[in-house]
Amino acid sequence: MSTSRRAVLGAALGGAAGAAVGLPAATPAHAIPAHTTPAPAALAPAASWQQKWAPTASGDGLGAFETVEDDRADSHPAGHPHIYATGENWRFNMHTVDRDTSTDRQRQEVTGLRTGSSSYLKWTQGQTWRITYSMYIPSSLKATTTFTHIMQMKQPGNGTSPIVVQSLRRVNGVQTIELNLPIAGVLVGRTDLEPLHDTWTDVDFQIKVGDGTAGSVRWILKSGSTTVIDKSRTGIDTFLADRVRPKWGIYRSLGDTSGSLQDTYLLLTDLRGYQLV
Repeated sequence: MSTSRRAVLGAALGGAAGAAVGLPAATPAHAIPAHTTPAPAALAPAASWQQKWAPTASGDGLGAFETVEDDRADSHPAGHPHIYATGENWRFNMHTVDRDTSTDRQRQEVTGLRTGSSSYLKWTQGQTWRITYSMYIPSSLKATTTFTHIMQMKQPGNGTSPIVVQSLRRVNGVQTIELNLPIAGVLVGRTDLEPLHDTWTDVDFQIKVGDGTAGSVRWILKSGSTTVIDKSRTGIDTFLADRVRPKWGIYRSLGDTSGSLQDTYLLLTDLRGYQLV
């Protein structure tokens, strides 16, 4: 039986942005090596993160999410399911033959934070939310010259622009991972991807949902006990209309010119959601 990487990540933090939170080791599916990160010390709160979402792959499966977009064009029936729970991980498979309803791209994603059979969390204007999780990016999931998103924040509905994207992008031939705010026209941060291949990386993403200049974000990546990047931006637009909804998985363009597209996958585990109260 796999060792769980579940952790209590509700450390109270001051202000809208908090410090990075470490995650304990996992024994993910398919014998992929785990990592160990020390538990963080408690901090005295000025405001506190209240845990609102703590699904497990083994217990909740795909029921952890508001929607599942698994080969919605039915382009590759032989590859079904492309998205599924395995042990304590959620796995997203992508094959070079997979196509989305727009045939110039590929999409295997889940959306939202489900808390019951008919309930899910809604991130609305003025609220501050935080997501922590660990991701395993194999070396077969490469950065591309066009878009390869592995996390998005969007307004629900067809045709809406992404508000936040965590992407794998080639920059002057170098593979990088970046956080970008398309509607605000802001690159929050970027770092080398290759050191994060074939290992677990801890993600701590925080967003204040705000229109115009009322929004803010913080993006932290940790590899083991090492903070790889910790970048924040304030005074930015993080809201379109209705609400903000997170998405995870692989969403990539077929227009890559670097020869980086191949069969691949992404693993996620220890997904947690908090609201600043």
